[in-house]
Amino acid sequence: MTSTTTSSKGKKQMATYAELQEQIKKLQEEAEKVRAAEIESVLADVKDKIKQYGLTAEQLGLVAVSRKGKGSKGTAKESTVMYKKGELTWSGAARGRKPAWVVEAQAAGEDLEQYRV
Repeated sequence: MTSTTTSSKGKKQMATYAELQEQIKKLQEEAEKVRAAEIESVLADVKDKIKQYGLTAEQLGLVAVSRKGKGSKGTAKESTVMYKKGELTWSGAARGRKPAWVVEAQAAGEDLEQYRV
């Protein structure tokens, strides 16, 4: 679809970028008004159906899922202990620094497998 304008001499010219942008803006505003009106109509219809059939939020899938038993987003994931020396433990994860007791044991030439859980 090509947009054209008519000059004062009656010739058709291509619309400028600015003119096209203005047309787009006006169409978007009009579309938002139509959308808002349609939403009002749809909501009224849905509310009538809910009332007519006595539907519940759960039946409509609108009930929030319980996070019971799950940790909050801010908590760290519990790691599995792979090595233990008395009360000291280490997951053996490749991330982060090794605990001091592991570094000391390795420096002393100890085999970490003796501490594997």
